[in-house]
Amino acid sequence: MSAPLRLALPLMLAALMAGCAAGPAPVPPPGDTVSGPVVGPRWNLLLVGTSERLEMPATPWFQVAADGNVTGSDGCNRFTGSVALDAQNRIEFSSLTSTRRACPNMAGARQVTEMLDEAYRYLIDHDRLVFFGPDQHVLGGFRRVD
Repeated sequence: MSAPLRLALPLMLAALMAGCAAGPAPVPPPGDTVSGPVVGPRWNLLLVGTSERLEMPATPWFQVAADGNVTGSDGCNRFTGSVALDAQNRIEFSSLTSTRRACPNMAGARQVTEMLDEAYRYLIDHDRLVFFGPDQHVLGGFRRVD
């Protein structure tokens, strides 16, 4: 192998790997709109993980507006924030802030919030929305409310 090719090969591999790296969903600039099947309907919590149902004072839910704002409840506290979506079904919740009420199942409320914080990809099948983490493990699922 020639010297120039031997030197160029590692650079080409590094560039290829950098181009394939999957980062978080891009956060839209203020004033932009988001679109997709997640936007619009209200989504009620179905499961945490693959099978755990939570007993909460109220059903956890969230709703994404076209301006990228998200509102919802973790079953105890209301929250607001923003969401970014992309064409590869990546999702990123950011700037989530919530009220700070005490409730009987604070651990369950924390699980809901952590699911949103860790969500990386989503899949929609009929009226079900499933979140996956960056490691492709199922974080939980929601059901669309019509």
